[in-house]
Amino acid sequence: MDEGNIEVVKIPSDRIGALVGKNGTIKNKIERELGVKLEISEDGEVTIFSTENTEDPLATWKGRDIVRAIGRGFTPEKALKLLSDDYVLEIVDISDYASTANALRRLKGRVIGSGGKSRRYIEDLTDTDVSVYGKTVAILGEYEPAQIAKEAVCMILRGTSHAKMYKYLESHRQDIKRRELELWK
Repeated sequence: MDEGNIEVVKIPSDRIGALVGKNGTIKNKIERELGVKLEISEDGEVTIFSTENTEDPLATWKGRDIVRAIGRGFTPEKALKLLSDDYVLEIVDISDYASTANALRRLKGRVIGSGGKSRRYIEDLTDTDVSVYGKTVAILGEYEPAQIAKEAVCMILRGTSHAKMYKYLESHRQDIKRRELELWK
């Protein structure tokens, strides 16, 4: 087997069940859709191998990103959007912005917002999915909106006010809408 067709990902052990799914349904679906094989250890190390059924040269990378997305708290249904070449996964490490455990908790709270408002706003204005899990914020969506959502998250982590971040998102949403309209002309 070619070394270039193997990816290894470590996920939290409490996310193994979500990756495997009831009676192995999720694991089997990933293997079937991508033509890869997943080996999952008890400590959360997942090895993704290409097989003779692998047609997509990026299959092991897609498998890696799907496994990482599930490991970062996304539902398998959302993570499987990564089967499409149009979707990307972006992960921001909150500990890059926090020097203490207290600061980490505070920053997670800022990203989520009161009653989840901030996270929902980011998701709604960028049409992405956002998961705050452990020390990370993961963003799943189409490339350009995911980059905008990632920048919005980084703004909050750097201490930018929520109001400024909302303005940033709204202005970019208008740009995207304008470009979409021009495509239809």
